[in-house]
Amino acid sequence: MSDAMKILVLTNLFPTPWDPLRGAFNRQQFERLGQRHEVDVLVAVDFRERLRRAPAAVHVPNVRTDYFTFVYPPGIGRFLHALFWLLCLLWQRGRRLRAAHYDCMLVSWAYPDGAAVSWLARRLGIPCVLKVHGSDLNVQAQYALRRPQIRYALHHADAVVSVSQALADKAIALGADPSRVHVLYNGVNQALFAPGLRSEARARLGLATTTPLLLYVGNLKASKGCLDLLEAFPAVLALHPAARLIYVGNGPDRDALRARIVALGCQAQVELAGAAAHDALGDWFRAADLLCLPSHNEGVPNVVLEAMACGTPVVATRVGGIPEVVPDYAGILVPPHDPAALSAALIEASGRHWDPRKIALHAGGFRWEDNVDRLERVLQEVVVHGTAAWEARV
Repeated sequence: MSDAMKILVLTNLFPTPWDPLRGAFNRQQFERLGQRHEVDVLVAVDFRERLRRAPAAVHVPNVRTDYFTFVYPPGIGRFLHALFWLLCLLWQRGRRLRAAHYDCMLVSWAYPDGAAVSWLARRLGIPCVLKVHGSDLNVQAQYALRRPQIRYALHHADAVVSVSQALADKAIALGADPSRVHVLYNGVNQALFAPGLRSEARARLGLATTTPLLLYVGNLKASKGCLDLLEAFPAVLALHPAARLIYVGNGPDRDALRARIVALGCQAQVELAGAAAHDALGDWFRAADLLCLPSHNEGVPNVVLEAMACGTPVVATRVGGIPEVVPDYAGILVPPHDPAALSAALIEASGRHWDPRKIALHAGGFRWEDNVDRLERVLQEVVVHGTAAWEARV
């Protein structure tokens, strides 16, 4: 199939005027897909986000972007979120969707997004590919009333795209047809993330040139292990009193993190630097001695790939797809929820000789061009065969 496709992407993981840094991995993938095909991205925006944040200008090249407001019941009503997601979508954009005549849908995030769109795609007779990322299966599928909805979405998708083999195995265990599950590791923008002189990167960031620097990049929430890292850091300070720990990112546990920094008495050694634009992260990775990401669950976090592309070694948890992409010569992996093991790994990594060139060469194998080539083939296949396959399953 050589003709350009008309593709509708539905997700909550994409930059919006209320959260311009959201979903950088999806932005990079869909931008590149939009260079080859006609891509519309329709983003669900949490109603609370629209109320508490002023919108900013956002432009993503090569795609047409639109938004709808996702209103939902709080607390115990989480099992109803897929229904409310679907109702909000149909109420605000239903007429446009029915009139657009898309060749296929790509929904990125299993719950509530995928659970809602799987039903819609079947009703509209449009082939649907479900992309899963990590906690959408690892966490959401643990809940008894959400798991059947996720299973339904996985079973009825024309194809499932996973960012790691571990997550693909989880999707199959939950009901996806193994023959329709594809592992597509995310890519790295080699123009942004490449080795460079640490001293120059630190100078651009206004950092001391000789201080040992540990870096965390990501959401400041407990499930990402940001608090575990802070508990592990005093043991590093005991051996390296000049060491610094810098958090780059924002999130719901920022205040809890700040309070714990004060309680531990390490305000002078720990900095909450706030969020940074994606194209500014390269200097942070090049400036660091180590990237640490002690998540409790993951798919394959792009910050790990991007840090390695800059030649920076990684200390992370042995969860999700992280062991699939971090070889021994590029980092040290530890169990989640274990600050003592994390302390030991940080101390060991701080004293080990690493080969930045070898680390960067390994990360160079994760290319967005290869990722989009494979995604394109998956989408083309469901467009050609999806309708007949659906009719056989109904």
